[in-house]
Amino acid sequence: MGRVMQVSQDSPTSEALDAATKALESGGVIVSPTDSVYGLVCAATPNNPAHQRIFEIKNRPATQTLPLFVADPNDLPRYAASVPTWALSLVKAYWPGALTLVVTATDALPAEYLAPAGTVALRCPNSALVRELARRVGPLAQTSANTHGEPSATSGASVELQIIEAADLTLDGGPAPIAIASTIVDCTGSAPRVLREGAIPASEVLRVAGA
Repeated sequence: MGRVMQVSQDSPTSEALDAATKALESGGVIVSPTDSVYGLVCAATPNNPAHQRIFEIKNRPATQTLPLFVADPNDLPRYAASVPTWALSLVKAYWPGALTLVVTATDALPAEYLAPAGTVALRCPNSALVRELARRVGPLAQTSANTHGEPSATSGASVELQIIEAADLTLDGGPAPIAIASTIVDCTGSAPRVLREGAIPASEVLRVAGA
């Protein structure tokens, strides 16, 4: 069975951060709480075997790419080749938070984490824990910590046993504050397109974007 550590998302201990950092930097997969739901996470580094392991653990179709967590809103220009002004308004309003933006990627990201069209989904979560891990390790590839097709885990106690056993480390932060998946917005066109309505209502996204 994988190792389980209790953790605070707001004030993670150095012990928890060091253990998670070590697992991620050594090519491991961790289960981590976020502000929305629990995630399966690995470092978004080139040729990381943990990337494929996430698909296997989750039984997720290999044709789907994984969104990435970034540490700070000002990381966006490094990883997004072009961002419309209205998308910057969304970043200002909702990052850190439960908003995922699909953007055209720069060459700062390994190709295996990009969709065929050269896009990537980025989010800066409202979790001191996850953001510090991203500062230490770099962007984190992630997906919800559940078997594909099953409900997302919204607490440490609701993570499936087989997920915990397959991961190298599970960080149990108790209930996720929002307990709803992030809203996903396509920012590659001239106007916002809501791909998935989650924690942030589509109407609010369109209002803030001025659409």
